[in-house]
Amino acid sequence: MGAYNVNNMEQIQAIMAAAKETQSPVIIQASRGALKYSNFTYLGYLMKAAVIENPDIPVAMHLDHGNSLGSAIKAIDLGFSSVMIDGSLLEDGKTASTYDYNVKVTRSVVEYAHARGVSVEAEIGTLGGIEDGVGSGKIHLTDPKEAEKFVNETDVDSLAIAIGTSHGAYKFKGAANLAFDVLKEIRALIDIPIVLHGASSVPKELTDEVNKYGGKMPGATGVPMLNLQEAIKLGVSKINVDTDGRLAITAAIRKVFTEAPEKFDPRDYLGPARTALTNLIITKMKDFGTAGHAKDYAPKSLEDIKKLYASK
Repeated sequence: MGAYNVNNMEQIQAIMAAAKETQSPVIIQASRGALKYSNFTYLGYLMKAAVIENPDIPVAMHLDHGNSLGSAIKAIDLGFSSVMIDGSLLEDGKTASTYDYNVKVTRSVVEYAHARGVSVEAEIGTLGGIEDGVGSGKIHLTDPKEAEKFVNETDVDSLAIAIGTSHGAYKFKGAANLAFDVLKEIRALIDIPIVLHGASSVPKELTDEVNKYGGKMPGATGVPMLNLQEAIKLGVSKINVDTDGRLAITAAIRKVFTEAPEKFDPRDYLGPARTALTNLIITKMKDFGTAGHAKDYAPKSLEDIKKLYASK
């Protein structure tokens, strides 16, 4: 499953247009920074509109990189069906935490969320890079045995792991080098969905387009799609995409400003940006293998899931 970050109406519309075009189930996710930028309620209701407008598409509303029980509660109050608690970092979102801290904060979110039918993603290990103010800037690969212990102690629903990916548009100084051996070992030890953060591909054609119209992104690199497809084969179930969407939008807007400097109506540049993002997400959905699978899933309400958790 692709999980695509959103900050505004055009991004949400673009992602949902791609999901409808490809008949893909989809996760639309908002970070704490995105929710704060939109004053929380605005973005929450725009995400709900995506569900209302697309009754034939399975949609999950997900909080990306929650940093505390409080941030998870706020998202759940907005109607999110899934939340992430990143206890691998302290509440500042930058300082690496301890294992015990991670277990404690994750467990508190699991208990609160499950009682309301909301699923929980957690993280163990740390990624490189910083994006949207989140990240320690250092890579610490996930220890497979620790991951197994963590899942057993927290009852979390999905687990984000660190195998060498990185936040942002500058992921690698050389060739991409993911620790597939670590992924294989973790997959053999846990039976819940595995999540890959920092997994945008940063396509060269997009950075070239940004630079062509006045941008400055020399040396930007991402995770090659072939590597992501290999990770999927080895057991990754959810892949987060944020940077690639930003690049597609920026390239389209820069092109309008350069080629038609007389334009000043936001619709004249946000419209092309929305179309560019739709086209990008269509390729992601096809490459990830979600295209054509929208009908595979019967929708369940939060009350349905609440009863499922209670029966365990």
